[in-house]
Amino acid sequence: MDGLNPQQSDAVTHLGSPLLVLAGAGSGKTRVITQKIAWLIRDANYDPRKITAITFTNKAAREMRSRIGDILEKGEGKGLTIATFHTLGLKIIQREYKQLGYKSGFTIFDAHDTQTILKDLLHKEENLEELEENDDKWIISRWKNDFILPKQALEIAATKEEFRAAKLYERYQRQLKAYNAVDFDDLIMLPVLLFRQFPEIEQKWQAQTRYLLVDEYQDTNICQYELIKRLTGVDGGLTAVGDDDQSIYAWRGAKPENIHVLSQDFPTLKIVKLEQNYRSTSRILQTANHLIANNPHLFEKKLWSDLGEGEKIRIIPCRTVEQECEKIVSQMMKIHFREHAKWKDFAILYRSNHQSRLLERYLRENHIHYKITGGTSFFERTEIKDILSYIRLIANPDDDAAFLRIVNTPKREIGISTLEKLGSYANKRDLSLYKACSEFAFQESLSAKAKARLGYFSDWIKQLNLLSREKAPQQIVMQVITDTSYEDWLRNHSKTPKAADSRISNVMELVDWVRRLYDEGEGKEDISAIIAHLSLVDMLEKNQEEEDYDAASLMTLHASKGLEFPYVFMIGVEEELLPHQNSIQDITGLEEERRLTYVGITRARKRLFMSYAKTRTRFGESLTTEPSRFLDELPEEHIEWEDRVVVSEEDRQATASAYLSELQNLLAD
Repeated sequence: MDGLNPQQSDAVTHLGSPLLVLAGAGSGKTRVITQKIAWLIRDANYDPRKITAITFTNKAAREMRSRIGDILEKGEGKGLTIATFHTLGLKIIQREYKQLGYKSGFTIFDAHDTQTILKDLLHKEENLEELEENDDKWIISRWKNDFILPKQALEIAATKEEFRAAKLYERYQRQLKAYNAVDFDDLIMLPVLLFRQFPEIEQKWQAQTRYLLVDEYQDTNICQYELIKRLTGVDGGLTAVGDDDQSIYAWRGAKPENIHVLSQDFPTLKIVKLEQNYRSTSRILQTANHLIANNPHLFEKKLWSDLGEGEKIRIIPCRTVEQECEKIVSQMMKIHFREHAKWKDFAILYRSNHQSRLLERYLRENHIHYKITGGTSFFERTEIKDILSYIRLIANPDDDAAFLRIVNTPKREIGISTLEKLGSYANKRDLSLYKACSEFAFQESLSAKAKARLGYFSDWIKQLNLLSREKAPQQIVMQVITDTSYEDWLRNHSKTPKAADSRISNVMELVDWVRRLYDEGEGKEDISAIIAHLSLVDMLEKNQEEEDYDAASLMTLHASKGLEFPYVFMIGVEEELLPHQNSIQDITGLEEERRLTYVGITRARKRLFMSYAKTRTRFGESLTTEPSRFLDELPEEHIEWEDRVVVSEEDRQATASAYLSELQNLLAD
């Protein structure tokens, strides 16, 4: 408890009623949560097995576990649950799957699996027009996040697109059940549905969750809030930590109004505000406060800091996007030389990913190392997932998730009805999908064509499984690629020839990786050992922190949340970029864009730069742009415009001396 300020201490030691901690940016919210867990165990005598802390990302959960491990003695926190919403939901479903009508070993479908099913359903339905399949996926996901079931979706559908999606939603859920599968959104929706239908199960889980702590509460959707409320129960053992000013995920279902709903559902709710910021200078915080004050608030708060006033926020107007890149890179180099800053001290933030492309060129030309946060990992690429699924199924024919991913990739004309029958039959007989294919009773239910196509596929997998005991794993992988004409399929399903070449190159890289593992392995690894190794590498890659090397960070404003840097550049602060053109006409969307700008500002510790271009090329046409309205909402006393600043001769000489000194150091090295 040493070192906590009075408000933090109040939040840590409060018991007796639900607690909402309004934690401003950089105010030490993670410390409050971890200290409260330790206090509950040590001082309030809570059984750690009955304490659950929920957050949104695996990274945040790992950090929380690490911090708790530093506070508690070994064994003190035994049984403590620190999980993401989806991990907790999975745990509940795994324990209660029978009540939900599932069998053990159910599969979790990813976005690709979901898209494949919806596409097949869309093509099968005679009365549904084909539009963008992604639209249906997002509409159904939104309904699940809002805890709207298929029957309700049909009742509330207001447009032709929503009515089509509602019909697909009903079929899609039946299909999932037939496959003994759930999707990502079901991991939250099904536990809520379970608790609604079975009060005795809800009471059991409430008894196991004597105290619940929720991080990033402002990012919860309706379904997640319902899960929180039902786990908390009448005892009200709840601490929710969040900041309505940092709610920037409405596009994926987050409801910042859940902060208001909490005070209505829990009348005895206590509110503690954490307003002292331990990250930024006063000028940066006062600028952020001034901007966000333009949004409505149920609970007012103002960040403050005792880290000194700091320098003014620099606004950099530019004629073109090219000049914007030149000025940003020039300013970075100036700080690097004059203040001996490391490149990893810099972050460049933007509203949309495409804004990084030109900037990357200028950084490379000036030999500035950089990394882009939020890129797609090797194992997340569709073509890698496909080939790995083939290897998984060959190594373990009982792998239902792998079976479903590749049974029609590339297309084998095995229809959705056939697969639905297969899923239902496998469930009844408690068999894997692969084994069910060969059952005589199932085959009798199929047409001759369906029987032949499914039989050919299962026989081919069996043949490869047998060959895998004689041939090297890389030979099996190459045979899969050859037998399926996978390279041709990639060329036919890539947007450009260049994209196809890149995807084929990724597949060949995987083949080389398998070859190296086989050649370097002790006793020549078989295909099962190879896939186990690759799966472990995949999991470790997802879990490990990014390598801490000296490189500037490029990322979207959304990706920057939770991070901090000494020097921050926000680029493209223009109308129709920030705020985004899709949000300008909607007051709710505009408020979220303002919160997004607030998040960007509060990432800066020492200095903040905001730039915009007066002309920008869009779709090959040069357009005149306007500075963002948010620049007009910044306090004049804390900002300075670069085109209005007179650089003194002393400053020029100091900069020149710094460059010369750095050059001499480089030559000496």
